[in-house]
Amino acid sequence: MYTDERLGKPVVTPSPDYKWNQLGALYQSFYNTYSHLSLTELRQEFKKVEAQFQSWVDTLTNEELYIQGTLNWTGKNPKWPAIRFIHINSVAPFKSFRTKIRKWKKNQLG
Repeated sequence: MYTDERLGKPVVTPSPDYKWNQLGALYQSFYNTYSHLSLTELRQEFKKVEAQFQSWVDTLTNEELYIQGTLNWTGKNPKWPAIRFIHINSVAPFKSFRTKIRKWKKNQLG
């Protein structure tokens, strides 16, 4: 996605195969893709993707990060700066994940 815009290609969010009202199906496709991996393999994949993500963020200018509408993929309504999308899609979900993990752990140890 992030290289497509720099190459002048259209960016489709959240995914070329899913619309915003299909996030449940998008999440399920993620689980289907990665469910066969061991915890060690998942951690390795996470570290690899995290490094790619950080490298991408490092390529963005302050204007691209903090000014609304600088990057086309940030959308029209609401038109947020890229930094808000980055936060919502990287850091913010961990609050709900933490709750889900605690519930799962309680049920497992229960």
